[in-house]
Amino acid sequence: MPTRSFVSFQPAPSRVGEPPSTNALFSAFLSSLSVEEGTACAVLYSAAIRHFLCWLGLRGIALGTVDDRIVRRFEQHRCRCPRYSAQATAYKADLAARVRRFVRFLEDQGYIDVADGIYDLGRHLADYSHMIDGLQLAKGVAQAYRSEAEHFAAWLRVSRCPWTDVDDTVTKQYADHDCRCPVFRKRGKLTTSGRKRRRRCTRHFVEFLRDRRAIAPVAVKVVEDPQVAAYVGWLRQDRGVTDETIRRYRAEIERLMPMLGAPAQWDAATLRDAFERRSKEIPGSASLLATIMRSYLRFLIGRGQCRPALLHAMPSVRRYRLSALPRYIDPATIERIIAACPTGRPVEVRDKAIILLLARLGLRAGDIRDMRLDDIDWRSGQLKVKGKTRRPDRLPLPQGVGDAILAYLAAARPTAIEAHLFLRSQAPFRPFSSSAEIAGIVARTLERGGIEGLPTGSHIFRHSLATNMLRSGAGLESIGTILRHSSPETTAIYAKTDLPMLLKIAQPWPGDLS
Repeated sequence: MPTRSFVSFQPAPSRVGEPPSTNALFSAFLSSLSVEEGTACAVLYSAAIRHFLCWLGLRGIALGTVDDRIVRRFEQHRCRCPRYSAQATAYKADLAARVRRFVRFLEDQGYIDVADGIYDLGRHLADYSHMIDGLQLAKGVAQAYRSEAEHFAAWLRVSRCPWTDVDDTVTKQYADHDCRCPVFRKRGKLTTSGRKRRRRCTRHFVEFLRDRRAIAPVAVKVVEDPQVAAYVGWLRQDRGVTDETIRRYRAEIERLMPMLGAPAQWDAATLRDAFERRSKEIPGSASLLATIMRSYLRFLIGRGQCRPALLHAMPSVRRYRLSALPRYIDPATIERIIAACPTGRPVEVRDKAIILLLARLGLRAGDIRDMRLDDIDWRSGQLKVKGKTRRPDRLPLPQGVGDAILAYLAAARPTAIEAHLFLRSQAPFRPFSSSAEIAGIVARTLERGGIEGLPTGSHIFRHSLATNMLRSGAGLESIGTILRHSSPETTAIYAKTDLPMLLKIAQPWPGDLS
């Protein structure tokens, strides 16, 4: 439903020469409002308009130059106009609204110039409304976007602001303006939430205009260190690492650079001091930090920007491989978690399918986030997963998991042109942006089921699947195949969780023999 507004975005007729007489203008104005002359309504409009025209004449303001700033001056003037000063105390909001409506009429008729190209906004507003319909937003949210877009367009017109020059400064002015715009909406004090709503909805409309190149894109000034940019290119092209690894390495190097200074001035003490300071902030990731710093040193050494001997100055972090025990959940609790997944709402149908993928196949959160519709081969009952290595692997699709995905596709997945399998449940329907959203689904499922005292995160299902398979008699090779481990050493850690097997090979404590 379009927003009710006095503003028309139809091109005005071209006017040459002086405007017609006041009586002729007034008669045409009343005719546009379907108001008969001589009625009480016509008398009120006549008093307001004649007063306004008188005030313009006294101040030497040409009718064709009237804009919102001039109308506000008229509203606030201390009236000394002949024949109208007695009305000064009564001249408030109602009469001001009549003047503004008359000004809109003059703009529509071409007697007052408006910003160039403003009439093109009508077409963009109609297209924007169709785009909002396609997002399948809630009715109130969709109407808020449409209403604010038309309000913004009306404000641009009355402010004589060229809409093709819209930027963040203009949107902020709009968000803060004291509204006298010719649109139907509630009046009152502008609150903080009102400003935020104006700014949020206006940005959405402005981005729509930028996407269709109706206005120029913002020149984003990304201040990026050329050294870091070259390092990122080296990681991607020469080392072939994933985007997620690049993100982590880049963020860490950017944090370290203020501590390190120029590479030409580095020495062993500088590197070790920066490492110690940063490792105190992230004690659990000291080994990874050392790996990142060595990687950056190799890059700089290859470019001849620091001494090769500095590579040996990095301290080694003692790390006992496979020293920790994987956390896991017993099979009975896994079934409780699955049973705790309701299916009454579309979002719950989606969450159950995700929980089953985690529990039955031990997928990583990133695997589910990146899963696409064409990754499922329904004929052969197989699921294609790429994982960390970016090498596609095919896994058998269990019947229960396939049924849950099919239920999601049939009745719960939003209608959207999107190749990803799982989408957010609220419009705009987009894929998950990070693996943390999968972990959030697990946390909500545990909370709904009243299941407490369990390790959090989605990876716990992967550990649990491997542990329970091992205790059921499966070999490490089979487990490694299901979990898609690239090295048998990675799977070997689960041997520590097979307590019955460990008890068989455990030697008696020497003290028990005496």
